[in-house]
Amino acid sequence: MSDDATADGIAVVGLACRVPGADDVARLWRNVVAGVDSVRRLSPKDVAAAGGPADDPSWVPAFGVLDDLEGFDADLFGYPSAEAALLDPQHRLFLEVAWWALEDAGCDPARSEAQIGVFAGCATNRYLRHHLLGNPALRPAGTLAEDWDDLLVGGTCDYLPTRVAYALGLTGPAVAVRTACSSSLVAVCQAAQSLLDYRCDVAVAGGAAVVSTRQAGYRHRVGGTLAVDGVCRPFDAEGTGQVFGNGAGAVVLKRLADAHADGDRVHAVLPGWAVNNDGAARAGLLLPGVSGQAAVVAEALAATGWAPADLGYVEAHGSGTPVGDAIEVDALRRAFAGGVPRAGAWVLGSVKANLGNLDAAAGVVGLVKTVLAVRDGVLPPTPHFTRGHPEVNLAAGPFEVLSTARDWTGPRRAGVSSFGLGGTNAHVLVEQAAQRPPSTAGPDWTVLALSAADDRALTDLARRLATHLREGHVTVRDTAHTLATGRRALPRRAALTCRDIDDTIAALTEFSENRVPELDGPAPLREAARTWLTGGPAPDLPGNRVSLPGYPFHRVRHWIEPH
Repeated sequence: MSDDATADGIAVVGLACRVPGADDVARLWRNVVAGVDSVRRLSPKDVAAAGGPADDPSWVPAFGVLDDLEGFDADLFGYPSAEAALLDPQHRLFLEVAWWALEDAGCDPARSEAQIGVFAGCATNRYLRHHLLGNPALRPAGTLAEDWDDLLVGGTCDYLPTRVAYALGLTGPAVAVRTACSSSLVAVCQAAQSLLDYRCDVAVAGGAAVVSTRQAGYRHRVGGTLAVDGVCRPFDAEGTGQVFGNGAGAVVLKRLADAHADGDRVHAVLPGWAVNNDGAARAGLLLPGVSGQAAVVAEALAATGWAPADLGYVEAHGSGTPVGDAIEVDALRRAFAGGVPRAGAWVLGSVKANLGNLDAAAGVVGLVKTVLAVRDGVLPPTPHFTRGHPEVNLAAGPFEVLSTARDWTGPRRAGVSSFGLGGTNAHVLVEQAAQRPPSTAGPDWTVLALSAADDRALTDLARRLATHLREGHVTVRDTAHTLATGRRALPRRAALTCRDIDDTIAALTEFSENRVPELDGPAPLREAARTWLTGGPAPDLPGNRVSLPGYPFHRVRHWIEPH
């Protein structure tokens, strides 16, 4: 970590995702470290139930399935049921992860004076095409002409960031980014630059992708880019192509100096980034280019002043296609020319081996994975890797791909690549943040100020907080401070006065079982709790902002079947 890391750069203060096998960042990280492949292999019965073909020898029943894709907490976000059913599921997913990411950052837009921007992209709206257009169930004449404007607003990438800005009350730039698979990482670069240019004070960046609404697999074509066996094996000798999946991810960024001044938890620092295009130096519009990929990595390093030797890990685009992987490794070799890795080899990885290719969300999810690796000091494994593909030639890098997780010793610096179909490339550098001093000792008693949209969500939140505290992730003091200062105040409220960790867990557990503990402790604290319960402001409590479980969305099915 450089001396400048304490003052310069962009801080990652919030993380969120919803991906195959993981409804939150903590579960994603556990799966990544354990080398779990979350791509689902479907039975013939599952394929048939999802509307896939029967007895088709070219059909590969594998997909990165996102559970409860049809569900959405329409009441929380203020959508009537009929309107929610017309929304692109990608918009619904990104509303959720943007909300969670801001919670993880301890940022409540309703109370913040900061200008908060949102930069986001999504994939093609397949829900509009396969479920809505011409659906006779929606109009007797089988046309949606009368609702065309509503469908466009509800179902194109242009309106994704503005929808989030409206729903969450964000007043900074709201910018749509559409560069295919690199969309969300390009969005991160745009957000970071906007912060440096003082066009906003906080930025939400990321993307969402619903590549398939039926999530039943795909048809393999000889010579195509999809894996013949439904397994994504980046850089491996047995790799035959990619597998797709559905998912969404978001990060919250701030200028590092502001994050320190505000007492934020900084997951990692982004000291540099670059975006370019392959131009004409490639075999075709939809094919990757070595020179463009090499240039974007070199540009990011040059902007930061890092040497290739400073990196210990690269989260690659790593789609699992032998040609694409070979081009990417060749580009890295050129960008790192003359550099000598400090640990003997640069470690490569790709989250696509865990989740499949998440299209417009792939880049930001790779960034989330890398931020966690840098933060926690773990070099992550890549599932299914046994030996390098001869066309990739890892040894010439020198590069290595891990089959099991490894402790990350020494300075923790990494790069993240994402390359879009059409040639738009993005590379972001990530480094370990300075350690924040622990919270100083506070008063013996504190109050937990909880709120939710309804009683069910309120008890679910209490249950999640009890589990989080039981696992030893945070202190009671920091939990109380984060709840009081960084969460949106919603109609249904609870206030629990607590003294120590055991007392707090007991109070949360009791409340989650629909038993309301009596308010205890000093009189001023009890009065502050009553003020919160009667619609007043949350108590002003000292402490650090920490990561807590995200809001428990009450998802209800809002879905129109395909026609």
